[in-house]
Amino acid sequence: QVQLVESGGGLVQAGDSLRLSCAISGRSVSRVAMAWFRQGSGKAREVVAATSGSGDTTFYTESVKGRFTITKDIAKNTVDLQMNSLKPEDTALYYCAARQGVQPVSAPGLYPWWGQGTQVTVPS
Repeated sequence: QVQLVESGGGLVQAGDSLRLSCAISGRSVSRVAMAWFRQGSGKAREVVAATSGSGDTTFYTESVKGRFTITKDIAKNTVDLQMNSLKPEDTALYYCAARQGVQPVSAPGLYPWWGQGTQVTVPS
């Protein structure tokens, strides 16, 4: 059984940084494509960043390019999201997701495994 557990969310000020981490069990992180999604209040769930099984291929939504970085730690079996220069519009519940196969995709419906989410709040 695949389980994902996120950590690292919190309340920060605009311009600050946070690092989210997602620990996966039941699969090697190198054999699954993984992604971070977020869902703000009253908004649809959207992909933030995704990475391939090897970590060589990444995808970022336009609004976070240059600010967020997704990385895999094979030794720890985790995928992290480094978030810099946070903005109030980044406020959301952030979810980690995984799918069998190595190619990252942006559609949430293609990810069968999800974590419970971790809240990121950036007051305006």
